[in-house]
Amino acid sequence: MNLRQLRYFCEVVEAGNARAAAQRLFVAPTAISMQLSQLEERLGGPLFDRASRPMALTPLGRFVYPKARQLLFEANDLESQAQGMAAGNLGWLSIGFTRSTLFSILPEAVRVMQASYPRVRIELAEVLSAHQPASLRSGAIHVGLARVLGPTSREPDLQYDELFDDPLVAAVPLQHPLAARKSLRAADLDALPYISFPKDANSHFSRQIMALLQAAGASPHMAHEAKEIHTALALVAAGLGATVVGRSVAANNRADVRFLPIRNLQAHSTVLAVHKRGDTNLLVGSFLEVLRAQAPPRAPGKTALAPSSNAPGRRQKTGARGRPAAPVSA
Repeated sequence: MNLRQLRYFCEVVEAGNARAAAQRLFVAPTAISMQLSQLEERLGGPLFDRASRPMALTPLGRFVYPKARQLLFEANDLESQAQGMAAGNLGWLSIGFTRSTLFSILPEAVRVMQASYPRVRIELAEVLSAHQPASLRSGAIHVGLARVLGPTSREPDLQYDELFDDPLVAAVPLQHPLAARKSLRAADLDALPYISFPKDANSHFSRQIMALLQAAGASPHMAHEAKEIHTALALVAAGLGATVVGRSVAANNRADVRFLPIRNLQAHSTVLAVHKRGDTNLLVGSFLEVLRAQAPPRAPGKTALAPSSNAPGRRQKTGARGRPAAPVSA
């Protein structure tokens, strides 16, 4: 199966018959017939009911047509972008993000970047923080927006920009009695089932949150495990339980969920920008500048933005017995 066969097939569907498709493609009708026959042989069945007039698609043809049309669109788009990049007229920036950053820094940063570089194609890929190093090394993304909780180890070939600290808050149903309070203690969340997220074997975020709640005197009972934060908040809104998120998530979020500070929960999350050390892509540097400008002011007593938390001369955070602490991320 090749693109020419798919293109001829789609033209026959859209033109109504092989003769009209041949005229549109400036080829002989026999070329159309030959390519269709080869495609049908490859797929193992007829695409058209040739006994009908006008010729109609078979169930196989109806299945293949929209997918073939999408493949042709993507192939044309790839060709156009590649030619633009080869000619120096088009750039490409791929940004990996953990979903909670959709509520804070990411949308405005992308808008500013696109306005400043209208010829740059910006791609967004949802990638959990734990998976971003592999995506950066493979070239699938150029920059990662990650969220980490507590001490984290830093990969020596990656550079980390701390954008802002994000205290943890409780998300409770708007109709629950807890929603009437101004703040909570961790143990107050025992009044509701707990909803954990994200559901991913490589993410320690949910387990670390549970441990923090227990250390603060709570005894959370996990009733639901959501794949991502939007689902978790939807379950909260439905009255099925409570969860814990970064404070930035509360801004411009659901009106049927109440976000409350947790007085005796001292830990906070940090939002980072991660990229390959020594990356020469100028667009990466430009996007980092945009992120720094969009980041909210750091709390009193916090240091200014550090270009890299594993820069020369800076000691890495360690866990017990002096070993690098394992990353805790969402």
